[in-house]
Amino acid sequence: MAVEAKQPRYERYIEEISEDIANTVDEFGCQPILFIGSGLAKRYMDAPNWEELLGHLADKCSVIDKGLGFYKQSLVSPIKIGQEFARLYHEWAWGAGNNEFPKELFNDDVHAQSYIKFKIAEYLTSLMPQNTAGLKAEYIAEIEALSKIKPHAIITTNYDQMIELIFPDHEPIIGQQILKGQQVCVGEIYKIHGCVTDHDSIVFTSDDYDEFMKRKKFLSAKLLTFFNEHPLVFVGYNAGDPNIRAILSDIDEALPEKGGIIPNVFILQWDGSLAEDSWPPREKVIPTEEDRSVRVKMIVANDFSWVFDAFAANPALTHVNTRVLRSLIARSYELVRHDIPKMTVEADFKMLNDAVENSETFAKLFGIANIHDYSSAGAHHCYSLTQVGKALGHKGWHSADHLITRVANETGINIKKSDNRYHRAEKVNKTVFHKYSQDLVDLFAKVQKNEEYKVDLGVPEVKKAV
Repeated sequence: MAVEAKQPRYERYIEEISEDIANTVDEFGCQPILFIGSGLAKRYMDAPNWEELLGHLADKCSVIDKGLGFYKQSLVSPIKIGQEFARLYHEWAWGAGNNEFPKELFNDDVHAQSYIKFKIAEYLTSLMPQNTAGLKAEYIAEIEALSKIKPHAIITTNYDQMIELIFPDHEPIIGQQILKGQQVCVGEIYKIHGCVTDHDSIVFTSDDYDEFMKRKKFLSAKLLTFFNEHPLVFVGYNAGDPNIRAILSDIDEALPEKGGIIPNVFILQWDGSLAEDSWPPREKVIPTEEDRSVRVKMIVANDFSWVFDAFAANPALTHVNTRVLRSLIARSYELVRHDIPKMTVEADFKMLNDAVENSETFAKLFGIANIHDYSSAGAHHCYSLTQVGKALGHKGWHSADHLITRVANETGINIKKSDNRYHRAEKVNKTVFHKYSQDLVDLFAKVQKNEEYKVDLGVPEVKKAV
């Protein structure tokens, strides 16, 4: 019998993480929520991180006559440095820097901190390309994979407009606008720390953060609603970022059981040192508030394309997700398709009446299911690996995966290498989704009981259990 070449460890890691993503998206039956931090803007358009932004501001203002290091030593906190720089920019604007600002910024009703925010917006706007083709060429494929996720919503602390380039059908909701009016809650970008299009909305100083914390309760309520209904993906943040810690602290408050891993929260981290034999951590313990901590799922990659492909490749859902449907009806004034977030659906009584006669048509109407070629093969292979594991009495997919390996070792047949009565693979974008049948559940029930079994892929093969 030919010996199968050993699969590289990191390739195996990618397969397992992709399958876990697929199982999570399948379980929740809806698009993920993306939390996008400054690291992604740094990656795709060389936008500055916080320290680099402070360094730029220090260089441009003649009143800031000491190096950034002085302020880091004396004030330590970046937001306290921001507060002091705002004061110095105000002084500069009314003196030697007067010509650096438009005349309307010298009206009586202009806030003293508007001058530094104007310069932040001006600088970041100057870095923005006209379209995604102007982003860094080496990441174009990765950016295209990201855009295909079609997230339910995006939450960001970034000021720039890179996200709007990548997701042009999503509507930005900026700063205080989040607290006003009725948002559709589908296809929106919540810019919780402001945007360059409204420089006064930018959250940059100690005063800004104090005000932000006062109105955080409404945002926290919205985040908890998202947490209950969607997979959540953090990208562009360091795991220790205070924004992540604050958000996860709110989520932790709502968890019925403390200490367990949060199954629908993923943090994507970049690591340029990964090699074929790498096996990165699958979980991350993150300190939150009041000496508590939470465990979330960790994804480590040096190329984000496969991760984005896995979240974008949402195969057809066999049933309408009533939880999401209720949410859409309760919160929306418009019917919105998930693949074109701002498209209004016009429906009359006959259309609705016809739709409810057929579950597939009903799902299409609300954009919840992407009905395509699932036919008889899809109906036969109706289990995810997680569902196989649970059908066998386990908590997740790992035990079922071990049984696949055991059967391969005992018979020389890896059922995942072909489409057969036990297994079916479907490629969506670049991600392969594996679905399994009741026949596999029955087979594995015998295997784990150490009973005699046979693997029948067309030509029966008999193997007595060890």
